[in-house]
Amino acid sequence: MSSFSVAKNKIDPTRRATALKPDGTIDENDRVEIGPTDVAFAEWAALGLTPPNLERMRKTRLDRIVQQLRQRDYAGVLCFDPLNIRYATDSSNMHLWIMHNPSRAVFVSADGYVVLWDFHRCGHLSEHLPLVNEIRAGGAGFYYFVSGDQEEAVAKDFAGQIDELLLTHGGKNRRLAVDKIEIPGLRALDAAGIEICNGMQLMEHARAVKGIDEINAMRCSLATCEIAVAKMRQLLRPGIAETELWSVLHAENIARGGEWIETRILTSGPRTNPWMQEAGPRRIAAGDLVAFDTDMVGPYGMCADFSRTWFCGDGRPSDEQRRLPAIALKHITTNMELFQPGISFTELTQRGHKLPKEFVDQRYGIMIHGIGLCDEYPAIYYPEDFIPGAFDYALEPGMTLCVEAYVGAVGGREGVKLEEQVLITEDGYEKLTKCPFDAALMS
Repeated sequence: MSSFSVAKNKIDPTRRATALKPDGTIDENDRVEIGPTDVAFAEWAALGLTPPNLERMRKTRLDRIVQQLRQRDYAGVLCFDPLNIRYATDSSNMHLWIMHNPSRAVFVSADGYVVLWDFHRCGHLSEHLPLVNEIRAGGAGFYYFVSGDQEEAVAKDFAGQIDELLLTHGGKNRRLAVDKIEIPGLRALDAAGIEICNGMQLMEHARAVKGIDEINAMRCSLATCEIAVAKMRQLLRPGIAETELWSVLHAENIARGGEWIETRILTSGPRTNPWMQEAGPRRIAAGDLVAFDTDMVGPYGMCADFSRTWFCGDGRPSDEQRRLPAIALKHITTNMELFQPGISFTELTQRGHKLPKEFVDQRYGIMIHGIGLCDEYPAIYYPEDFIPGAFDYALEPGMTLCVEAYVGAVGGREGVKLEEQVLITEDGYEKLTKCPFDAALMS
């Protein structure tokens, strides 16, 4: 058992009068809070998985943000990115819509005071979260769709609220980390005399090391994803469209309380090369390779991100169809064997497995990346794409990573995508993905 595993949570029956779900949240059919379905909990129990304790997970995340603020001597951090808002508060409201309509924000002070600005008349969605000290309605949307030609006026009012919070919780400290912000908001904060610092760097570093409950949440999300992928495998047959097969992952994820899919990368036959083509109406034929990347934001908002390549039909794969996955598997396996606490990201780039020359031009965009609520820091590049000084850091226990490989030659008929999700432990790594590779391709 990994040191990042714990025994199942035992709920004290005297703690609350209300029944609780396995993750410690209220078991009430009409509750506002979203979360896994009974189907998901039953499947996880059958697999021997421990759901996260959400109360403890939320507190751990907030503590990590506060720790990063104090290390940098910032008075607070202001987040508009919906995944940073989720990390800081576990509040959920229209994440995908908010990604392109920034109407929500959260302020976290260095003493752990949390203020959430939600979309109009949406405060009730977060009233169950005790670590959120205040919920303020509206005011955080100063982009054209919601504020029109009064963007600057709305931003000025918002900046005044931030100024007041800094005075209350930061005293003379005017250093505020901001992850991303619309131009009127940036100008208003500047005009208020607030020193803007790099909030995305702070939040990425806070999110990089996972606590036990985040790891348990990730195990559960991966299990849900693997159940959905198994259903995809059952339905793969000659004649099914790429989009039909891809829809299964969405449906099974949502049915278990999962949230969305980041991409739509599932292709077949000649559409597997070059990579990054999106699922389309193409009918999959017997003898085709089918490759996909899950990029699935599952239950608890945790990303399950692995890739597999399958052979369609009952025939025998060609020699080339077996050669490509063998190279991809060697690539990710060799790179995983380098994982240990303390190894630098630069060293991983330098010592990583070298793809055969014929596959270098179409290499994947990144060799290794962090994973949590989505693709996260760190980004560990191939030597050809290395950015000196960008990531001068090292692996730490509790980091979770994805190891990637795309193997497809320029002008080749097909390509193969493989990817594994892993946890860095005190003495190495643990592979979190359990989904099998296609035996026909690996023989």
